[in-house]
Amino acid sequence: MHHDADDTTAAATTTRPTLRDVAVLARVSPKTASRVVNGEPGVSPAKVSAVQRAVAQLKYRPNFTASTLRRANGRTAAIGAVLEDVANPFSSALHRALEDVARERNVMIFAGSVDEDPLRERALVQAFTSRQADALVVVPASADQAYLGQEIAAGTPVVFVDRPPVGVRADAVLADNRAGAAAAVHHLVAHGHRDIAFLGDLGTIATAQQRLQGYKEALSDHGIRPDPDHIAHDLHTEDSARQATLRLAAGPKPPTAYFTAQNLVTIGAIRALRELDHHHRVALVGFDDFPLADLLQPAVTVVAQDPFMMGRLAAELVFRRLDGERWEPTVHVVPTRLIPRGSGETPGPHASRP
Repeated sequence: MHHDADDTTAAATTTRPTLRDVAVLARVSPKTASRVVNGEPGVSPAKVSAVQRAVAQLKYRPNFTASTLRRANGRTAAIGAVLEDVANPFSSALHRALEDVARERNVMIFAGSVDEDPLRERALVQAFTSRQADALVVVPASADQAYLGQEIAAGTPVVFVDRPPVGVRADAVLADNRAGAAAAVHHLVAHGHRDIAFLGDLGTIATAQQRLQGYKEALSDHGIRPDPDHIAHDLHTEDSARQATLRLAAGPKPPTAYFTAQNLVTIGAIRALRELDHHHRVALVGFDDFPLADLLQPAVTVVAQDPFMMGRLAAELVFRRLDGERWEPTVHVVPTRLIPRGSGETPGPHASRP
């Protein structure tokens, strides 16, 4: 069948225009066209106008489908976020903060949960890097992130959040875990408690280790030697924390107060104390705030991190590096804040009497 030239041209114009088509029509390079389309600075007004006219003439729309979300430079207009567990309040707040900053740049956040599994961490990183993510924000689960060295050397910005990197030099945004844990213990001691239990997350996690260290240092400041039987590690679920609390409460010398070093651990401990009807006479301070903590009876005293601030700071560091800024990898420490609400103010046996 014969097609004349007009038929061929008409058929061609029905296909979706590409960024390269825009560049050709505007008589600029694909890189310049990409910078204009993505709102990046540094392009002359004349070239910006030419690209915008070409975009309008061709009715060009960036193809932001999951499989072809890609810039002219091969990058994806997306950041990969490797989080602990997107269902956890801390991770979800962190995710939302990243998303808020990225949205201002028309960049997507692709997130996945590692569930404290080093193999899953590497699989997620591999999935994001193989899809040419612009950058990575990582809450690490593995003991060594040296496998990211090549990606960092190639120019991919990587920011670690909540836990410091091991084996690579990269920016990190961390909470002041030791100081926050110490503040919790000082608070409980000030309210008359000396038998203070520690309920912690997995002992392999850097933040759990730092919170245990802060707990021990604060007790030492008051001349208190921690009871080894009152320290429970590797509580990574609500139920494991609940069981540990029930076990300690049934011991020969039950603690009069608890420092629970992670929000799911806190919830598990609260469940146990309520089962035993001890929640009005045993004190508790939790590390990490969580939804409805202020509505329980008693309301839960917490050492609050600021995951929104941590997420925004991590995103800002990523975009500064994407914009071409260079500096030596830096650790940024975000302070915690003790919020007294009631559970941490339950008086202990050594409380001063009026």
